This record gives sequence, C-alpha cells and structure tokens, in this order.
Amino acid sequence: MQKQNSNSIKSLALDDRPREKLMEKGASALSKSELLAILIGSGTPQCNAVELMQEVMKSCGDSLKTLGGYSSIDLQKFKGIGPAKAITIVAAMELVKRRLAEENAERTKITSPEDVFRIMLPLMTDLPHEEFWVLILNQSNKVVDKRMISKGGISATVVDVRLIMKLALQHCASGIIMCHNHPSGSLMPSREDDRITQKTKEAAALLDMKLLDHVIVAADNGYYSYADEGRL
Repeated sequence: MQKQNSNSIKSLALDDRPREKLMEKGASALSKSELLAILIGSGTPQCNAVELMQEVMKSCGDSLKTLGGYSSIDLQKFKGIGPAKAITIVAAMELVKRRLAEENAERTKITSPEDVFRIMLPLMTDLPHEEFWVLILNQSNKVVDKRMISKGGISATVVDVRLIMKLALQHCASGIIMCHNHPSGSLMPSREDDRITQKTKEAAALLDMKLLDHVIVAADNGYYSYADEGRL
C-alpha cells in the first residue's frame, strides 16, 4: 500500500480540508489561503497547498490587492508554483477586478469625478503601464459605453483624438469623459495630458459634444479631476 504524504491535503483532519470545509460551512468560513489552495489543488512534498498559499499570502501582507499585482512570473518564484498554478491565481485575481467593475458599473449615472474614479479604479488598480479610457455619456449623464483607447508604457501612452470622436459619434454622445492612470502614483497632469485635454475639448465642441472631465487615477493617492480644478 502506498504511504500517504504527511504534507498532503488528505493528511489534514476533515474539518481542515478546504474543499470539505467549504461544502460543510460555506466559502465565507475559509481563509484566503484556503480558498487559493482549492484553486491550485496541490502543494509540494514539503508542504500542502494550504501551507504553500499561506507562504504566498504572507509575502504580500495577507493583501489580495497586493497579490493582484503579482505576475505569473512573480508567483513562479515560490517553490511549488509552476506556470499552470501561477496562471490560475492570476486569472482568479482578474475575475475579482472584473466583478468589482461590474458592481460599480451598476450605478452608471455620472454626477461627480468620484463616480468616474469608482467605476475606473477596479480596471486600473495594479496596472504597471498607462491605459487611456473614454466614457461615453448620453443626455442624462449615463454611461452608454466605456472603452480603452490606448495602452502605453510606464510613463505615457499615445492617444488619437480621432478614435475618441469616432466612438462618441457612433453613440451620438452628449458628453465625453477621459480617464487614464499614472502607475507612478503621481496625480499631477503632464504637458501631454494638458495638450490632449485641450485638443479633445476643441474637437468635441465642433461636433456639439462636451468634454465633461479628464480624470487621472492613481490607485493609492486618489484622483485628479480637470473639472474639479476648473481647467475645463
């Protein structure tokens, strides 16, 4: 008879096995490490899946936000996590972000820059690069579409005003809100930010539309609003 690995999940008491614990007590009864252990399925000869994920969570201060910033390469630095397990964890973190984005999008009427920040934060949290998004609004200031226009490097992204106007015309937009992130954490607009804001404002006016705001998101530092600063 094959000897059971003393570090396997099966060696744990029934109440400590994450799958059985979830079935009996519900998902809320499990720790973050236990939930992640279910995803990766197995550990190593030296530690079971729960212990392996406890090590990972310890490295990021037990923060799912920090874990969400880990790439598959980062995760593979932990002994026992190969490409398949790393990709599974990254995919799970992406689902968390998308669920938050869906929940925030339920209230789609924009009444303040804070509403823009709330909608866009889940999409921009932990990004190592800049992304430039546009929100298209109808006459009631409700978001009818939001679209990433461009993706760039650590400090900049190239934005084509024609693409913004094309998207706005397709929806017969009344208003446009631009939004991009600063991975550096700085909230200060750059000269290029100012230029693209002014250029889009002028283009929108020619088409009987209005640029309502340009919001810069820095996840840890909040947001900067051109409208709030009286720069529109």
